[in-house]
Amino acid sequence: MKILRLLAVGLVIGVVGYWLLGPGPSARLGAAEPAKIGSATSSTRAALDAPPPPAATPAPAPAPVPIQTTPTPPAPDAGGAAPAPANAAGALLLPVQGIGAEQLQDTFTDARSEGRVHDAIDILAPKGTPVLAVADGTVEKLFDSVRGGLTVYQFEPSGRYCYYYAHLDRYADGLAEKKTIKRGEVIGYVGSTGNASPDAPHLHFEIHVLGPEKQWWKGESINPYPVLKGQQAL
Repeated sequence: MKILRLLAVGLVIGVVGYWLLGPGPSARLGAAEPAKIGSATSSTRAALDAPPPPAATPAPAPAPVPIQTTPTPPAPDAGGAAPAPANAAGALLLPVQGIGAEQLQDTFTDARSEGRVHDAIDILAPKGTPVLAVADGTVEKLFDSVRGGLTVYQFEPSGRYCYYYAHLDRYADGLAEKKTIKRGEVIGYVGSTGNASPDAPHLHFEIHVLGPEKQWWKGESINPYPVLKGQQAL
């Protein structure tokens, strides 16, 4: 019996000693997994330390769409014909600066001395008002006549029409025969030379249809009034 008691006491002492002197609780329960925790911490730090993503570039604003407008056609005059636009084929520029189409008067069929018909339009304006070329062309002749005074005969490029300007006070500087002139160029100044009254300076303007000979002094007269009004194209 004593031997059994000694063995039992020794076993108890051995177990208690092993418990007190052996590996600690942490070894018996198993170590934590630092790798996993460290990995998660590294990922979080990397996310925090990473530079912010570049700001998105705003999309450009769409270009404005042009609004197309249709010009209102000019209203017809009392005669019922709509004026032709200034750049229409055959349209002529008004030959006296500052004069509008509404100021024109049709004097084409007016009677003149010696049983003549006017065959032209008179455009009243103060003396010295610039006279403008009605179209592109060439100065065919500069002539000082008894009736017309200082005159200009202009041929248009096709050679079909001649434009005649009369009663000029003087020519524009540098104007010469065979000189090419442009629509709107000053070619002279309103006056009352020739048989015009000094009390009524004006431009006498004619349009001639030239014959095959292309003679500046010879041609068939057509009424400038509806052409300058924009009611008729050449």
